[in-house]
Amino acid sequence: MKATVATVAALAAGASAGSLHHRHNHGAAHALAKKGYPTEGYPTEETCGATTVYSTYYGKPTLVFPPAPAPTTVTTTEVVVPTPIPQTCSTTGVYTFPATTITLTTDTTIPVPYTTSVPAGTHTIGGVTTVVTTATTIVCPYATVSTSEGVTTSVIESTTYVCPSAGTYTIAPTTTTVTEGTTVTVPTVTSYPAGTYTQPEVVTTIYETSTVIYCPFVIPTPSSVEAVPTTHVAETTPVVVVPTYVAENTPPPKPTYVATTAVVVPKPKPTHSTPKPGHSPGKTPGQGVPGKPWAVTYTPYETSANGGCKSQDQVNKDIAAIAAAGVTTIRTYSTDCSTLEFVGGACAAHGIKLILGIYVDEPGCNAHNPSVTEQISAIKAWGKWDIVALIAVGNEAVLHGYCTPSELAGLISTTKQQLSYTGPYTTAETVNIWQQQEFAGLICPVVDFVGANAHAFFNTETTADQAGQFVKGQLDIISSICAGKEGRIMETGWPAAGQALGQAVPGLSQQAAAIKSIVKEVGDKAVLFSLTSDAWKDGNTQCQCEQHWGCASVLGINI
Repeated sequence: MKATVATVAALAAGASAGSLHHRHNHGAAHALAKKGYPTEGYPTEETCGATTVYSTYYGKPTLVFPPAPAPTTVTTTEVVVPTPIPQTCSTTGVYTFPATTITLTTDTTIPVPYTTSVPAGTHTIGGVTTVVTTATTIVCPYATVSTSEGVTTSVIESTTYVCPSAGTYTIAPTTTTVTEGTTVTVPTVTSYPAGTYTQPEVVTTIYETSTVIYCPFVIPTPSSVEAVPTTHVAETTPVVVVPTYVAENTPPPKPTYVATTAVVVPKPKPTHSTPKPGHSPGKTPGQGVPGKPWAVTYTPYETSANGGCKSQDQVNKDIAAIAAAGVTTIRTYSTDCSTLEFVGGACAAHGIKLILGIYVDEPGCNAHNPSVTEQISAIKAWGKWDIVALIAVGNEAVLHGYCTPSELAGLISTTKQQLSYTGPYTTAETVNIWQQQEFAGLICPVVDFVGANAHAFFNTETTADQAGQFVKGQLDIISSICAGKEGRIMETGWPAAGQALGQAVPGLSQQAAAIKSIVKEVGDKAVLFSLTSDAWKDGNTQCQCEQHWGCASVLGINI
């Protein structure tokens, strides 16, 4: 299955591509599996918070979201908290998911497990980490799992722990041993304050069958009147949801047209109803020379079906070739596979600027998420700001339901506080997400420019030679969203092979025409996707194009 969040259909030269390229995202879940990582006084009573701390490797390129593995058990539990609601769309078309409201009359704590990739060996994960300044006794809730008759359930238990002296303590961690690189489930505690949570109505265009939509809730408003909580049923482990299932007691969405059918929609004008939040102008982001390619995406992963991390020598050769072709900047997505050391070192040696990324790939959109913590800490320790062009916090994290706009705004602000980098910051989302009033109102004040991913190929009315016009239309839209702040295209490209989507036809000649068109129109303000084609990506999507986005040869990069 593919996973995405709501979006709307789009047309060329001014229409938002939305999630039409969502199928490209999150190849890292597959990539990590391929990398072969070796993935005094008397005590007093206190109540501690819950923060999971552990060490592992993370990192996500963009563009691929491999199908979820078939579950061995299915657990359903009655939930009265605002976890993102998964919905499955069995056919292509336009779906409407009705608004849902949940009211919590008291603060609520539940177990919310997440998954992470680990290499072979014994690993200590999860637990509650607390810092005490003197000897004390603490009482902590912690998340764990309970297995009965083959059914695994996440539960919350409480423990009393005696801290003999001042220090940092990790309480009730889980130890697991694996014989090969695999994905494990880490139990964590998530708390929701009392209040009213609303999941707005979601209208989305689906371009692939069996697509999973995650509908997130917005920040609650304080609850001053006691109310009876609305009960919803949601999955607590990966499940195959009944097609077109909507939250219980709401009618199933009805597709209104098949996405592969040509649909004529009036082209929206660059001026739209999204208000321009008032704030000071942002720092001007980097850009290239008009009519020439400015930047290209790069991940230090092997391109074969087996995947893995590239060696330092391989990375050096890649970056040298990029520099020789006149491309001045590369975009990375995370810090895994020695990105900072290998890629950063090669960029410094060859005069290439680096767009750094902090990747969010699961609910837990804050600096307490272990993956995010690791990335921020690694970048902070590295600190070679002279070669950094800009920093992108999150790649379609709101689109995919991992962050709410307010959470993402908080994470961007926290990242700025923790890093001494004083250059421009942004986040990368699709254009339709930027056009949402709530998103723009919260994100515009904390970014220095508007960064958007825009892939013309997933607009069925756009031919290869029109790709540049389409992307230029997207750039015009985002450049008018945050007053006084410029726009940049953070991803755009065209596949060299695969199946056609309407008038969008993949192929070597088509890719060359599309890239030429994009470079002509917006080459100085766009990051081209991607340097290489990658055989480890999923080749069985609707377009069958995921493995064929490498554009090095079109750009004259000899690798």
